[in-house]
Amino acid sequence: MDQMNRSNLSPYRSFTRDEWAALREGEPMVLGVDEIDRLRSLNDRLSMEEVEAIYLPLSRLLAMYVAATQQLFKATRRFLGSNGSKVPFVIGVAGSVAVGKSTTSRVLQALLSRWPNTPKVDLITTDGFLLPNAVLESEGLMNRKGFPESYDVKALLTFLSDVKAGHEHVEAPIYSHLTYDVKSGETVSVDRPDILIVEGLNVLQARQPSPSEADRAVPFVSDFFDFSVYIDAAEDTLRTWYIRRFMRLRETAFTDPQSYFHRYSKLKDDEAIATATHIWNGINLPNLRTNVRPTRARADLVLTKGEDHMIERVDLRKV
Repeated sequence: MDQMNRSNLSPYRSFTRDEWAALREGEPMVLGVDEIDRLRSLNDRLSMEEVEAIYLPLSRLLAMYVAATQQLFKATRRFLGSNGSKVPFVIGVAGSVAVGKSTTSRVLQALLSRWPNTPKVDLITTDGFLLPNAVLESEGLMNRKGFPESYDVKALLTFLSDVKAGHEHVEAPIYSHLTYDVKSGETVSVDRPDILIVEGLNVLQARQPSPSEADRAVPFVSDFFDFSVYIDAAEDTLRTWYIRRFMRLRETAFTDPQSYFHRYSKLKDDEAIATATHIWNGINLPNLRTNVRPTRARADLVLTKGEDHMIERVDLRKV
């Protein structure tokens, strides 16, 4: 099969960086340098040029999708003769550890909140739906943290179902990266936003139903998404970024005596690199290969990064 036929069979339309940037269509820049600096995660790189070339066109596309969905909702409500509550547009953001999911999510939140039809944009991470450390330890899952079985999937599905039903003040648990655990009794409220961004490792995964669920329609987390983004990079690049982040954390967050990883702040450089490499090879890489990367093909949009954290290619699912 020649290259043209293979391209035609792909469910995606691919864009180079310059081709995608041209789709900005003159949309004005609404974020300043200081705000971009605040949105950037530790060890991630985010420039004004990156926001203009990649995220402004994406926010323009998403604003169009949201507007079309809002009109569809109004049409359906007229057809049914109902006065149902506003239904948020839900965006899922997936990808490996250290790939920059948090930065992408915060940038999209900042940009989308500037559009007139979506002034209220909320963001939650699925880290809050991880099982508490005490539960993970009792079930022998501490070394599987971040794997699908380490999440309270039922609670996450209930949360998304309530949000999509237009309920007020839907509570989501909060996770502390300092203590490496869910904050007991602490929640964040999601109150009928125009857009909800859900960021997490495995948000696009289609789980295998249990025997008791075989005869029932069991939803996946991604069933509640109106649009999904997967952020991709080569394995070697991701490992390098993870080690660099670990080394930065060793000098910053890990120095806090309350940090779960405080013991790592005392490591010498070679010991820290060896430790980070061991964690990557033993936990993050297997999870990436088995659970995270296989979900890439389910995304509506794939952003592929190069070694410098710059997005080199954009793949948009054909409609």
